[in-house]
Formats: sequence, C-alpha cells, structure tokens
Amino acid sequence: MTVEAWLWLVFHVVVGAMLAVDLGVFQRTPHKMSMREATIWSIVWIAAALLFNAGVWALEGSQVGLEWFTAYLVEKALSVDNLFVFLVIFSYFAVPGHLQPRVLLWGVLGAVVMRASLILVGVTLVKLFHWVLYFFGALLVYTGWKLFRHREETVDPSQNPVLQAVRRRFPVTETYVGGKFFVRRDGRLWVTPLFLVLVVVESTDLMFAIDSIPAVLAITHHMFTAYTSNIFAILGLRALFFVLAGIMDMFRYLKYGLSLVLVFIGLKMLASDIYKVPIGISLGVVACILAVSVLASVLIPAPKEVASEASEPSAGS
Repeated sequence: MTVEAWLWLVFHVVVGAMLAVDLGVFQRTPHKMSMREATIWSIVWIAAALLFNAGVWALEGSQVGLEWFTAYLVEKALSVDNLFVFLVIFSYFAVPGHLQPRVLLWGVLGAVVMRASLILVGVTLVKLFHWVLYFFGALLVYTGWKLFRHREETVDPSQNPVLQAVRRRFPVTETYVGGKFFVRRDGRLWVTPLFLVLVVVESTDLMFAIDSIPAVLAITHHMFTAYTSNIFAILGLRALFFVLAGIMDMFRYLKYGLSLVLVFIGLKMLASDIYKVPIGISLGVVACILAVSVLASVLIPAPKEVASEASEPSAGS
C-alpha cells in the first residue's frame, strides 16, 4: 500500500472509532450536552485533527502538511459562523435541549456526505476545466463582499423554501414526539417538528458548503487533503455548538474576518496563473485575520443597544 492509501485507512478508522465511542457510549441516552462534556469532546476532535495533520506532515512533507492545516483552519472558522445560524434555528423552533444533539448529529452526518460529494465534483472540475478556478475565485470574492455588507442580517427559518415544500407535502404534528422524525397516525405518515428542524439545518448547511468548498479548493486541489481536512473540521461541530452557544456575542466581529478571508482566498485563486502565493504566507494571512477579528470581539466593548438585547432572555428560553 502507498503512503496515501495508509493515510486514507487511518483516517476512516480513527473517525469511525471516535464516532462509535461518542454515539454508542456517551450519546446512547438523549441529553443536553453539559459545558464540561462539550468542551472535552471539542478538545478531543481538535487534538485528533492536529495529530492526523502531524502524521500527514511527517509522511507527505511540509507543503502538504501546511495545505492540510490551512484548509482545516479555514473550514473550522467558516463552520463556527454556521453555528450562529443553528442557534437561531433552534431558538425559532424552540428545540428542547436534550433533542439538540440528535439534530446536530444527523445534520453533521448529512454535511459529511454533502461535503464529500461537492469536493469530489469540485476537484474533478478543476482538473478537467482550468477556467473553473476563475469561477470559484470570483464566487469567493462575491461571497466575501456580500458577507461584509450584510453581516447584520438575521436569518428567518420560516422563509426556507425546502421547509415550505415539506410543510405542503406532509402533515406536521403539533408537538415534538420524543426524538422521532416521523410518526404514523391513522395510516398516514406525519413528520414531527424535529424533522422540520433537520430539514432547515441540512439545507442551510448545503448553502454554506457551496461557499466553503471553493475556499478549500483554492488552498489545495488534492482530493485527500481537501476531504480529510474538511471532514475533521465539521465532525467536531456538534460539541463545539454547546461550547459556544453561551458566548456567541463574543464573536460579533468574526463575520468581518471571514469576509476578508474569503476575499483574500478568492483573489489568490484569480491570480494563481500570474503569481502563486506560497502556502505559508496564505496560512499566516488567514490566521492573522481570524485572530484580529476574535481579539476585536473580545477587547472592543459591544454597543449599548446590542449589550442590552443580549442580556434579555430570548424567546423560547
């Protein structure tokens, strides 16, 4: 077996074992994750990703190792932004705390399938049609500019077209039915509100994936690097959600940083035939932008009206 074949094998064995322990042992009984449990699992997933990255670095060289870490960092930062939207969705549907991990589990597993498919398509297109790089680059610049201009817009889950289609097609139970997504009543299939939440989470993540996959492909065209770094970044989201849920307001400037990262990566992709930015410089720029945005969120006091709104209890809490 080649070195890369061994890395593919190790990746799937490690991820499969960690998911088996997480779901088969710690999540056997549905419950809301405590801050301690969520923090431990977040650290475990990040540590596993970094150890795998160290293995890639040692076996494939520093270039591939740096590409892997940069792709992981970019996807992790973009995924944190997704959590803001998930928080809004859970609040809108008043999802009980003990059911939130179940929705996030299926949401993350669905995201893994979507990301794998999109990465495969993206890598194939880039190899077959060089002009696709320019399309992805322009898409990233546009997405970054749109994110910067509309950073204060709120998400309205009720306007989700997939949700509206499901509501027209199936009857919906009035209340949650444990952790079930479907129930059968009077010979007819009903969906529960929990399924509606999952539909919105999955469709929302698909939109995020369409933005984030080009960002990863701007860093590497290697299927192994793009896939494994992306999957490691999103698998820890379920635990990370419960760590960040209570301190989301601390990251109010993160969208500024993410918009600049997307614009930088898009411009890097557009200029790739003229000048290839070394991966070390790309990593440094991305890390500095994200660090400054997080530090600004922590050090700059929130506006009084924002601070007062954050102190008020939210609907459904």
